Amino acid sequence: MAFTERSEPTRTAILSAARKLLTEQGYDGTTIRAVAAEVGIDPSMVMRYYGSKAGLFSAAVDVKLHLDEVPKVPANKLGEPLARHFLTRWEGDPSDEAIILLLRSAATNGVAAEHMRTIFDTQVARFVRRRIGTGADGTRRAGLVSSQLLGLALTRYVVPLSPVVKMNLDAVVSSVSPVLQYYLTGNLGSAVKARRKATTGS
Repeated sequence: MAFTERSEPTRTAILSAARKLLTEQGYDGTTIRAVAAEVGIDPSMVMRYYGSKAGLFSAAVDVKLHLDEVPKVPANKLGEPLARHFLTRWEGDPSDEAIILLLRSAATNGVAAEHMRTIFDTQVARFVRRRIGTGADGTRRAGLVSSQLLGLALTRYVVPLSPVVKMNLDAVVSSVSPVLQYYLTGNLGSAVKARRKATTGS
């Protein structure tokens, strides 16, 4: 539906309540009725604005990765600013807590997992195409970059691993940057050949 300026406070309250309940109870434990009760409105109002629980969830975790803000540097130096961009946003901008909430939900819910895939498939893939190149190789590189970033978020914020959590931001950036750089511009084919050679001995 078309939103009006008058409806904005209600929509903001609904999304805030949805994020709170999703954090506390997860996707499966959060209901339209509970969100409405948190705001003090009728459940039909939530449905009016968002149509369904899935629609409400998508709006509550409408994640923008802001990859256009990654500094313009040569492709062979892109790993460090990309890593720093994600870490700085995740740890310095409260609005980006949505991606952590989404990651928590995606671990146990198919709707959330599909939403996460869509975000990274589109935004990261578009970034890699613009900065590195196009085609199947670009798609593969984008997938590998996403796997590294999501794994980092998982082990630093969702299922905290002590060695990862204890590292300061600069230490994480310096550790992760070479991996991202390899995924972005490294010779991925040579790694496959090396593994095959090690396996076959020829």
